[in-house]
Amino acid sequence: MYSCTAWIFTNLIFSSLIPFTKQQYKPEWSSLDQRPLPAWYDESKIGIFIHWGVFSVPSVYSEWMWWAWKGDNPNPDTVAFMNKNYPPDWTYADFASQFRAEFY
Repeated sequence: MYSCTAWIFTNLIFSSLIPFTKQQYKPEWSSLDQRPLPAWYDESKIGIFIHWGVFSVPSVYSEWMWWAWKGDNPNPDTVAFMNKNYPPDWTYADFASQFRAEFY
């Protein structure tokens, strides 16, 4: 009985820590793009912005890697690198599973 009571109490405590918001987002771009920026982001006077994302996985070109690979005027070096190192059906979203912060 004690372990059941402890389990219920623990679950109540942890569930009270879950923030409840008016808007719930799904792990889809169309849903995530609807998130508003926090007020402090636009009101801050100074700050540091670190731009780091899945473009870091192939470590080729820059944060504009996708545009250099699949844009209107692809960079030949980027295209050659992708053709040499990744399968033909590889997409930019496929890099997400390899994006880690282990050396950050």
